[in-house]
Amino acid sequence: MSSSEKQQNIRLFISCLVDNFFPEVGEAMLRVLTGMGLEVEFPKNQTCCGQPAFNSGYREEAGKVACHFLDVFNAGDSPIVCPSGSCVSMVKNYYTELFRDDPEKLSWAEKISSGIYEFSEFIYSRKEDLNLDSAYRGRVTFHDSCHALRELGISSQPREIIRSLDGVELIEMNMSDACCGFGGTFSIKYPEVSKSMLEEKTDSIMNSGAGAVVSTDMGCLMNIRGLASKKNLPVKIFHLAELLAFEDPG
Repeated sequence: MSSSEKQQNIRLFISCLVDNFFPEVGEAMLRVLTGMGLEVEFPKNQTCCGQPAFNSGYREEAGKVACHFLDVFNAGDSPIVCPSGSCVSMVKNYYTELFRDDPEKLSWAEKISSGIYEFSEFIYSRKEDLNLDSAYRGRVTFHDSCHALRELGISSQPREIIRSLDGVELIEMNMSDACCGFGGTFSIKYPEVSKSMLEEKTDSIMNSGAGAVVSTDMGCLMNIRGLASKKNLPVKIFHLAELLAFEDPG
């Protein structure tokens, strides 16, 4: 996104996990984005992007949910920003497949797919406007979510943002790009495989020596947080928005 294309208004699309379980991530996003001088709109009738149904093979049901998404976000040209690479990937990469036999909705999907951004991707494109100073101090390591990395090509952007923070040191863990084992219904259908992958991921986090792990998808972080809590591991778990908006509790 070039500087000439930048707009001062954006729309938030909040993922189901953030909406239902981690509202603090949405609040952190809002603090970061408004701190960059952006006018933020939250379309209140938004719901799911349809990914859970789509990934489980329920194409018709996913299409109905996706139709609602298009109805909500088709009006307007301001960028859509979402705190989830998996949701953004669904809209960018799979809506055109869902609506390939519906010319009108296909046109809407193509328009929206070119204007939706994962949070770190959007922030990086405007990093010169990022004027919030995170109060967090210490070492952090970064986990690449599968959808953000493999389907959106997002890897360097969140890392560069983290490196720009005063008092924060980015430490790369071994196999940072390895899956955490969540994968939505994968963790339910294949619990033993998922558990083994998660054990490997938490070992990598702890062996890095970082005091916190950061990612851009709450599915991954929820999964990691569950095992970290069960094992009482001394590591903080942040969505990137939470790290950027971190305030000194003292």
